[in-house]
Amino acid sequence: MQTRNQRLLGMIVVALLSAMIISVSASQKSLAQSQVTLNGAGATFPFPLIDTWRVAYQKVHPNTNINYQSIGSGGGVKQFTAKTVDFGASDAPLTATERQAAPGAVQIPETIGSVAIAYNVPGIPTKTLKFTGPVLADIFQGKITKWNDPQIQALNPGVSLPAANIVVVHRSDGSGTTFVWTSYLSKASPSWNQTIGASKSVPWPVGIGAPGNEGVANALKGSPNTIGYVELNYALTTGIPYALIKNPAGNFIAPSLNSTEAAVANAPVAKSLPAGDQSWTKVSLLNSPGSSTYPIATFTYLLIPKDLSTNPSLDQTKAKALVDFISWAITDGQKLAANLGYVPLPAEVVKHDQDTLKSLTFKGTPLYTGP
Repeated sequence: MQTRNQRLLGMIVVALLSAMIISVSASQKSLAQSQVTLNGAGATFPFPLIDTWRVAYQKVHPNTNINYQSIGSGGGVKQFTAKTVDFGASDAPLTATERQAAPGAVQIPETIGSVAIAYNVPGIPTKTLKFTGPVLADIFQGKITKWNDPQIQALNPGVSLPAANIVVVHRSDGSGTTFVWTSYLSKASPSWNQTIGASKSVPWPVGIGAPGNEGVANALKGSPNTIGYVELNYALTTGIPYALIKNPAGNFIAPSLNSTEAAVANAPVAKSLPAGDQSWTKVSLLNSPGSSTYPIATFTYLLIPKDLSTNPSLDQTKAKALVDFISWAITDGQKLAANLGYVPLPAEVVKHDQDTLKSLTFKGTPLYTGP
């Protein structure tokens, strides 16, 4: 039979254990509440940079997790509009119809990249082949079908081109990279402009489709006598050869950090950007003037609502965490861009983005606390 002291001791032990369990439970709950996960989806074009940001940001903000699905700009716009993600991403500015479907949408340039024309022709190394816009339009329309076609040979004297059929590889998904590429072809070729035009998805006359920049890069790498278009980082990381393109000054230029930087520096539109919640459809870095500019450069954009409370997946804590992440991405995060083949945002574009962040609210409460 227990003595009174033994019963008292037992009650004290039980009380202490209960207190410890409650304390641990409260700590776990507090930790769970402090952890924020931001979910985004969209363009494959900036994915290598966003994925690098994901890792780097968590080192300085360990309570914030970034999940980003690289599904293409078309998918990103759809999920952003449906409010199934916290943020979207697209290389193509929102169309008037898309802006109408997503009232209050804000577009924030996150980085600048270039579309490389990659090829896999056995025996021909990278930065050997030269192309003009009209010749590329004819290839992608199926009007030029052989690698040794006289028009290609004339641009590449001394290069031994095979008599093989050209296999065009294009995107199979809704793609901002496709929008940039077809916008360039529309400027280069009246025939392309009239029959196919520029969009995230077009009725390709010839070729085989692959999903994402990753899919196109892998298709090119695995099949000889192919040609396609990918964001420069994908060509660099996979080792696919890429071409020199004739710019408006008449020079054949390879995509690079310097030639893409020259494109944005010389683009008149880059100095008079619209407000974040206005239309960006007239913003283009294609065919910028200058002797050393690469002619197929582009901004790529993050998509968020101006009043973040309109997205039911965002409470005020998540909304503030999202704005803080974007603030970091357009400043400290830009230091990670160059090593991946992306051009860091110029100071005036960073300032423009910061002005856009100042306009963001959650039920009328401003969220941005940066400069």
